Amino acid sequence: MRHGDKINNLGRKKAHREALLSNLAIALITHKRIVTTQAKAKALRTYVEPLITKSKQNTTHQRRIVFSHLQDKFAVTELFDVISAKIADRPGGYTRILKLGTRPGDNAEQALIELVDFNEIYGKKAEAQAEPAKRTRRAGGARKKATDATAEAPAAPAAETPAADAPEATEQQPS
Repeated sequence: MRHGDKINNLGRKKAHREALLSNLAIALITHKRIVTTQAKAKALRTYVEPLITKSKQNTTHQRRIVFSHLQDKFAVTELFDVISAKIADRPGGYTRILKLGTRPGDNAEQALIELVDFNEIYGKKAEAQAEPAKRTRRAGGARKKATDATAEAPAAPAAETPAADAPEATEQQPS
């Protein structure tokens, strides 16, 4: 029975599984996206996301911890220099898994796992959606500002030029 055993062993012993996940993590860090089986992609996500979180603190200690998992100087340098700069403000969820269907040879479920901030296609859509979200969506906010501006504006110019105020007041009343 496997009660409470949440790790997917992937049909391998511990040492083989750790070597596999390390190699997949190195490939993901260097290429930013890889195609693998769905089970390996899900196991890789739980393996690589804590390492990416550690890269936010660029200290010697964190570099040594990550290097003990990856055993690749180039991947560690890429992670701490390039990737950590892009994910600095992201609170988590650094990877995305997209299902690709089955492999023709053995009918295995395939998936593409990628780093979220390095996909230009989704990144442009996310930036485009982020811009309108900055505006508030309160009803009547623009109308309230317009009426406040017109209420304050006629009070000061009314003493100077009453003829200029009259057309503005008639324009504001119908709307």
